[in-house]
Amino acid sequence: MIKLIIFDLDGTLLNTIEDLACCSNYILRQCGLPEHDIDAYRYFVGNGIPNLIERMLPKHLQNDEKFKASVLEQFMPYYEIHKADKTAPYSEIAELLSELQKRDIAIAVASNKVNHAIKPLLDHYFPQITFVAALGQREAVPLKPHPQIVFDIMKIADVLPEEVLYVGDTGVDMQTSLHAGVMGIGALWGFRTEEEIRDSGAKEVIRHPMELLEKLKTKN
Repeated sequence: MIKLIIFDLDGTLLNTIEDLACCSNYILRQCGLPEHDIDAYRYFVGNGIPNLIERMLPKHLQNDEKFKASVLEQFMPYYEIHKADKTAPYSEIAELLSELQKRDIAIAVASNKVNHAIKPLLDHYFPQITFVAALGQREAVPLKPHPQIVFDIMKIADVLPEEVLYVGDTGVDMQTSLHAGVMGIGALWGFRTEEEIRDSGAKEVIRHPMELLEKLKTKN
């Protein structure tokens, strides 16, 4: 029986790509560097902000640790101010979370976004939802696809791996679920392709959020 559903945040619960792209391009302009189309950022994100910074830079700067650190230092305060300018929940997400809560299924978030940015976003967009845990990038804790974040959430929720579903939109998410020993379900409305999600080990995929309720019927 499923007692806990862990969701990725960016690309699964929230469509954050425009804010990430706009903030990144602003910083690139400030540095006199070429910008990227919004769609390019779908493949830059997913492994934390430091990796986003590296991927958006020209190749000759991607190994310049001092320069990357300076760009990151500029990016973080700017993104903190503008992280919700255009961000919004995907269609059906609010309804899905409300229905899961009515069914007494615990809800959690596991993200590679910096930890302190997650709770304000959830409080703003989903004030009616109680999240049993909402964890992101933390010092000395490896990023997804390392499974530690899932293990930490399962400990907080006091559940077993067979009682967990993990829903995410990238190959990183599906690899995380495999490493953690929990069922991964690919969200096809997010940032990456169905091919990537399936190639990364997803046993099941859903095209719309409310389809998750149908999956639950076969598992509860």
